[in-house]
Amino acid sequence: MRLLLLSDTHLPKRAKHLPAALLTELPHADVVFHAGDWVDTATLDLLETRCRRVVGVYGNNDGPELRTRLPEIAYAALGGLRFGVVHETGPAPGREARCAARYPDLDVLVFGHSHIPWDSTAATGLRLLNPGSPTDRRRQPHCTYMTATATDGALADVELHRLPPRRP
Repeated sequence: MRLLLLSDTHLPKRAKHLPAALLTELPHADVVFHAGDWVDTATLDLLETRCRRVVGVYGNNDGPELRTRLPEIAYAALGGLRFGVVHETGPAPGREARCAARYPDLDVLVFGHSHIPWDSTAATGLRLLNPGSPTDRRRQPHCTYMTATATDGALADVELHRLPPRRP
């Protein structure tokens, strides 16, 4: 099962649309995760019409329309793994232990908010993944997203994709 992980798209404030390289990934994904801060409902509508399945949550910058359509925390069982999606996990120091305690029944937690890519594993085995942002790199050198595969209870091929700079 091929997974596509996104967060913090902030459309249309940080960009007018999702990058073309990311859009070409959509048909190849069995599931798209979005860890919040969509900002507009058009992006959710786009993903829901182009993707087989979307597992998403709202973030701190998402208004009432998105909060009506999306949960604060989402869960999905895929490829023999238990996934969770949340926007914020708090500060980086202590993140693994804090998330392992808060989500003891998960194998993978996808999160966003910081726009900083993250891939770590807690002592309990919980894998934490933040795909960064495909539209707002903030202090990062590149805009990013992630792909992975989930099969037979294993997460594999986790890859952070760097997007080319946007043209002005």
